[in-house]
Amino acid sequence: MKFDVLQIIGMVLLVVGAQGAIRQLVDHDNAGLLGWLPGGFAASLTAYVAATVVGILLAGWSHDRAKARK
Repeated sequence: MKFDVLQIIGMVLLVVGAQGAIRQLVDHDNAGLLGWLPGGFAASLTAYVAATVVGILLAGWSHDRAKARK
């Protein structure tokens, strides 16, 4: 159960990060959820890409751990 929750959290991070990065690349002025972040375009794009990578790693790791337990 714990790994299923972690997998869901990883997928949410993946979706939010990827969607935010794509939106940022299409419209540089629309920072979305990270509009409050100082540093402008580069900082928010870096944060979205980092959220995407963390989401991929967390979802993949928790999926592998959940399969190993079954």
